[in-house]
Amino acid sequence: MYREQTKVIKIGDRVIGGGNPILIQSMTNTKTEDVEATVAQILRLEQAGCEIIRATVPTQEAAEAFREIKKRIHIPLVADIHFDYKMAIAAIENGADKIRINPGNIGCRDKVAAVVSAAKERNIPIRVGVNSGSLEKELVEKYHGVTAEGIVESALDKVHIIEELNYDNLVISIKSSDVMMCVKAHEILAQKTDYPLHVGITESGTLYSGNIKSAVGLGIILYQGIGDTIRVSLTGDPVEEIKSAKRILKTLGLRKGGIEVVSCPTCGRTRIDLIGLADQVETMAAEFPLDIKVAVMGCAVNGPGEAKEADIGIAGGDGEGLLIKHGEIVRKVPEDKLLETLQEELENWEC
Repeated sequence: MYREQTKVIKIGDRVIGGGNPILIQSMTNTKTEDVEATVAQILRLEQAGCEIIRATVPTQEAAEAFREIKKRIHIPLVADIHFDYKMAIAAIENGADKIRINPGNIGCRDKVAAVVSAAKERNIPIRVGVNSGSLEKELVEKYHGVTAEGIVESALDKVHIIEELNYDNLVISIKSSDVMMCVKAHEILAQKTDYPLHVGITESGTLYSGNIKSAVGLGIILYQGIGDTIRVSLTGDPVEEIKSAKRILKTLGLRKGGIEVVSCPTCGRTRIDLIGLADQVETMAAEFPLDIKVAVMGCAVNGPGEAKEADIGIAGGDGEGLLIKHGEIVRKVPEDKLLETLQEELENWEC
């Protein structure tokens, strides 16, 4: 697999590349200058399972806030820089564990060199980020539009600039809101470099559409062995990004741990509020660090059979339901006690 051959890069106290576990990232949407709000959000993200967090640094005040933010969080803090090279240097000086830049937006070579020099002094990795929306005019003309090939060439051009400055502590990120273009770009890039890749579908959209696009795009890319760290970009609470990323990794067999909830799609035989019950079970199950499968079925007729592959499950009937363990019916339970019964079983679960 490509990811097993990538260069190992250290970000704070975490490592990516070289076959290490794929780490989950997100980005704060608070004003970085507001230390209290930013720390509060990062702590929520940590609790949800975020392993690397990025924050924008548009001002000197934001860069200086990094020093205090870092003291109060427990995961690596990455500075997102767009145009001002001075902000990159200031963020590094204030403890950023990594910086994200597009050298094409930073300006002349001397400015890029100044950023690289600051990163090199502290051995801070640089994530070279290129998005399809910022593709250079000459590459758009060369490839007759925005293409996967153009995105890859743009990214590698930026990487070569930094390599020429004798620095290779790098991560590459190439993103597009076009899912299949993004997939193709990663397939091409994986053949041309051994730097670890940060993978995501940019501007993917709302919780509904963004999750679908991210699951499809990241699923294809990750299944091919490409990608060392991921972000699911959603328009909404960033905690939802972490939930989605964890589910994508677990679905692909790339991460273990956490309860997997399976539920039937309902049919005319359903006599309980299966939709509401399944939602409640999923919320409740997230609190348990168990690596098991829980089934929620709406029919006491087929439920036990459908739940056979689950470690434990409940199946609804008419005013009552069944508690099922390893495919065997354990007992009947009143409908209003199904959730409570399942929770008690999970609280006393023995592996």
